[in-house]
Amino acid sequence: MNQDQTLSPRLRGSRCDHCGTVAFPASVSCQRCGGSDTTEIPLSGTGTVWTATIQRFPPKSPPYFPPADGFRPFAVGYVELPEGVKVEALLDGDSPAELIGSEVVLVESHPVPHFAMSAATPEEN
Repeated sequence: MNQDQTLSPRLRGSRCDHCGTVAFPASVSCQRCGGSDTTEIPLSGTGTVWTATIQRFPPKSPPYFPPADGFRPFAVGYVELPEGVKVEALLDGDSPAELIGSEVVLVESHPVPHFAMSAATPEEN
């Protein structure tokens, strides 16, 4: 196994030591109670698409760079992780109807999270 195969994409978040709220990205203060004691935690690499849309015009700034062969519409949305946090991400898919409610797996974490349909999700014929 080469080095690239041993490194899987990962998301890091934080959990408030006072109220237990999970945040992404990791934060030094709690978004819910304002507490300043948080612990960095690993987040799941799987989740469910909570909402999605198709971006049909080129974004104005990084980290979204169009491919060398020109801009193509792409899916974006929020993925709800088992920890209860929703992560904004790029998604593999062509329509919100096919994406919303689908199980997805993290395929890239940098520069922005990118999720693809899970192998457990049935494909349309």
